Amino acid sequence: MVAASENTNIKSDKANRKPLKPGVSDYLAGEARHFEGVLSPYLPTEIVGGSVPHVPGREDELVWNAASQACGTEKVHYCYAVQDGRCWYLACSSSSLASNPNSWCPLAAALPGNSEFWDKETVYLYEQEGMASALRWDPETGRMQVFLGAARTVLPKIQSMDANFVTVNPEMADVVPWRNRSLRIEQLSRATARMLFLVGLVLNIIILCVLGTQYVMLNRIDRRLSEVRTATDEATSRLMLDAYKSMQNDVVKHMVKAQKILDDLRQVDGTLVKYEVEKGSLHWEALVPPQYAPAIMADYSAKVSKKREKDGRDRVVGNK
Repeated sequence: MVAASENTNIKSDKANRKPLKPGVSDYLAGEARHFEGVLSPYLPTEIVGGSVPHVPGREDELVWNAASQACGTEKVHYCYAVQDGRCWYLACSSSSLASNPNSWCPLAAALPGNSEFWDKETVYLYEQEGMASALRWDPETGRMQVFLGAARTVLPKIQSMDANFVTVNPEMADVVPWRNRSLRIEQLSRATARMLFLVGLVLNIIILCVLGTQYVMLNRIDRRLSEVRTATDEATSRLMLDAYKSMQNDVVKHMVKAQKILDDLRQVDGTLVKYEVEKGSLHWEALVPPQYAPAIMADYSAKVSKKREKDGRDRVVGNK
């Protein structure tokens, strides 16, 4: 009947206590819905405690290392509190929590800095199901001591000490959950794998959406190839025509005509002094002996300048 009453009290404490909230790693690993936020008080069958120097950022590593050496195994559950430059911890082997995985040790609430701690001159007690535990600091060395055993043997020994006694009330104390490094590492690994999968999935969905959008846009484009071909042919024809026109000039024609005039003037001892083409109109001048000027004028419809040159030749001017 006593055991049944104690179990009923534990369930009542578990139901009335404010549940813990899952952490970021629980959400990242997708395990928030499985997180057990209500822990029941439980006193392990074996427990150790001590302290290590506080190194910011390495608390878990230092406490885990000390707890592993104290318990003789790397599979340990531990909890700690930081005060006065030291990490004060309690630890137990993970196998001792086999029947109570979702539990916490009320004695951890008496660690320095936690809710049930008063001072180091006080002895903190907790009793459950015939087992009792005590937490005290040696007044000479200042080391933390943990006592655990049957209540009928531990309590008389503790009560014989000259110190103040405080019984830890799990209903009033703040819950201090156990930590497990191996489980934490595995959870972070699952969280990393899950985040990589989700990021890859989202990235692939975005890529598929972009490709789908481009495919739809390409199919909706009005491909008027005949009009494009016609416009291309017209542009090519205009380009060819412009090129042909640019190649068609009067250079060859005037070179032939100038050469003919030079040949005729050479026969009559004449000299071509000017041959000019400006804006499509031709103007040329030549010095010709007076006796040959009428023949040249007749051939080229030219005329003689009224002023005779100093060498006695006439200046013949033509405009064709």
